[in-house]
Amino acid sequence: MNIDYTPEELAFQQDIRTWFKENLPADLKRKNLLGETLTKEDIVGWQKILTKAGYLVVSWPEEWGGPGWTPTQRYIFDAERAAACAPIGISMGIIMLGPVLMAYGTQEQKDKYLPKIRECEDWWCQGYSEPGAGSDLASLKCQAVLDGDDYVINGTKIWTTYAHHANRCFCLVRTDNECKPQAGISFILIDDMTDPGIDIQPIMSIDGEHHLNQVFFDNVRVPKENLVGEEGQGWTVAKYLLTHERTTIAGVADSQLNLTNLKQVASRTQVNGKPLSEDPTIRRRLAEEEIKLIALEYTNFRTLADTAAGRAPGPESSLLKVKGTETQQGLSELAVEMAGYFAYPWKTDDAAGPEEFQHATERYNFLRASTIYGGSTEVQKNVVAKMLLGLR
Repeated sequence: MNIDYTPEELAFQQDIRTWFKENLPADLKRKNLLGETLTKEDIVGWQKILTKAGYLVVSWPEEWGGPGWTPTQRYIFDAERAAACAPIGISMGIIMLGPVLMAYGTQEQKDKYLPKIRECEDWWCQGYSEPGAGSDLASLKCQAVLDGDDYVINGTKIWTTYAHHANRCFCLVRTDNECKPQAGISFILIDDMTDPGIDIQPIMSIDGEHHLNQVFFDNVRVPKENLVGEEGQGWTVAKYLLTHERTTIAGVADSQLNLTNLKQVASRTQVNGKPLSEDPTIRRRLAEEEIKLIALEYTNFRTLADTAAGRAPGPESSLLKVKGTETQQGLSELAVEMAGYFAYPWKTDDAAGPEEFQHATERYNFLRASTIYGGSTEVQKNVVAKMLLGLR
């Protein structure tokens, strides 16, 4: 595995670095650096800037408006994005649904939905988890019954990120109760989150913000042409989608930025007349997290090498997801440790201490869920044991 960039890739890296320097709004950079929750207007505005430059759907093929970059170029772009303190934005339509439609959707579905995702006209949310079906998606009960030319959906979804912002939803539903659980699941698209029978109820998460929702479906009618793939193929489609989601959730580039920022803050924050970076405990913790992150980066390089060779993300994405989210949690915990009593006040604009610690507790609290969403750590370890180690 050669991890050195070619001269062409180094030139590409410099072009991307310059673009972010010239186009990232200063206020958005500040918010992302400090860990503030971005508004819908922040996210949509930034995505429109990316769209104008042709940088929103960098993982898509040229056929559907992507730039035609190599996997290495996409990696460089994401690394430079994080280094510039630019947000990753909302990936539901771009990283998750887009690849699914390209692989399993009809031509009509591709023509209808992909251009609107690319042009930032649609905001998709994901209807997977239910009150009794989180990591165990095979036990989901949200029902879709075919009635003429429509499926009629009844049930509920929970932990639906940004459903209150979204205008569309891709959803796993049960279309057959008589077969084994996985075989009775289908993948369907809901065109309008304001349709009669859809009720969105907010859930305030532990960081004090409204990211999540519970969505109720009461006799919601969806055209049968919105079925993606075959009826009963939803389990296969869902697994394909989750390999893309888990690789993204790992967040290697953003963790590298967070570590760099923590080291800088430690070097200029005085405690008892000495920089925090000279405290033996903090030095050890920074070194521990850096070692973990280096190992994670090399695992990411291996996945990148497989992708460059034309192989789709496989169970290795579960390894990235496990270690990536554990690293995110470790860095957020370290930030709170470094902040000390400055981390006590939160949800305030008048907190004392370095501004980098102003949202440390919020971030720490939010990331308690990172080892659960996208498939819990326990489930990912089962995937690794079965698919990579051959255990049963």
